[in-house]
Amino acid sequence: MARDFYDVLGVQRNASDAEIKKAYRRLAKEHHPDANDQSPQAEARFKEVSEAYATLSDPEKRQQYDLLGQVDGGFSGFQNIPVDFSHFNVENAGPFGDFIEELFQGHTRQRRGSGRQSTYRKPRPTAGADLEQAIAISLAEAYHGAKRSFQMGDQQINVRIPRGVADGSRIRVSGKGGPGMNGGQVGDLYLRVSVLPDPNYQRNGDDLARDITLDLFTALLGGVIEVPTMERPVRLTIPPGTPSGKRFRIAGKGMPRSGKTDQRGDLIVRSQIQLPEKLTAEERKLVKQLRASIQQRDSTEHR
Repeated sequence: MARDFYDVLGVQRNASDAEIKKAYRRLAKEHHPDANDQSPQAEARFKEVSEAYATLSDPEKRQQYDLLGQVDGGFSGFQNIPVDFSHFNVENAGPFGDFIEELFQGHTRQRRGSGRQSTYRKPRPTAGADLEQAIAISLAEAYHGAKRSFQMGDQQINVRIPRGVADGSRIRVSGKGGPGMNGGQVGDLYLRVSVLPDPNYQRNGDDLARDITLDLFTALLGGVIEVPTMERPVRLTIPPGTPSGKRFRIAGKGMPRSGKTDQRGDLIVRSQIQLPEKLTAEERKLVKQLRASIQQRDSTEHR
């Protein structure tokens, strides 16, 4: 009389699918013929275990077995059909392929006395896909460097944005892409950087440019002013008679050079002269006197 399938696998009749699968894995590994020098007893036991699992792992077959004690047209042919494992291949092993592959890990074994080989081909490793993530940062973050955190599935990824990164750059984060298959290498994550416009600075490569406001008297008479930079203000000497739109170059106060953060571009400063919006009657009189004096001087110089 055939043994009860639950007894074969050593599980209770109310065992879960996971418990049945776990029991099969253990018994299949223990009794597989190629793991037991082609022992006839091991082969018979392996067939019995496989037949039980084929029935109990299928919900419909298991229900029929629980009601009738047998399965019509099921896996019961195991006890009558000889099985030749010499050409067994995990690629066409159906529901048992992953278990067999686990047993032999892609090795080729020799059957004793037969000169024939049983080949178990493990699928080739496939590298995971590279992923791309768009990020937007401010110009200040591009200057000083920044940190970003991403939630990808159940994994939090913390990334350091290097100083001097340019708009449109791609930052590679190794091993944070898609998972590999069959032991293949994990893909990479690429961050596509977008540097947002800044209200005060314009960027041209590693150089920065900004406008500074000069009052009329500093533009006419000259002086020393403080110019804001991305770090701290610097002092700039304004020569007398500076016109609006005059450009000054302050060396080393631009963007850090990517990969060479000890080097920086320059800061280009453009003068913008601010005129008084309102004048008193006395001030207008003085301005007119100044205009007349300048016109008279220019007329004399051109004679």
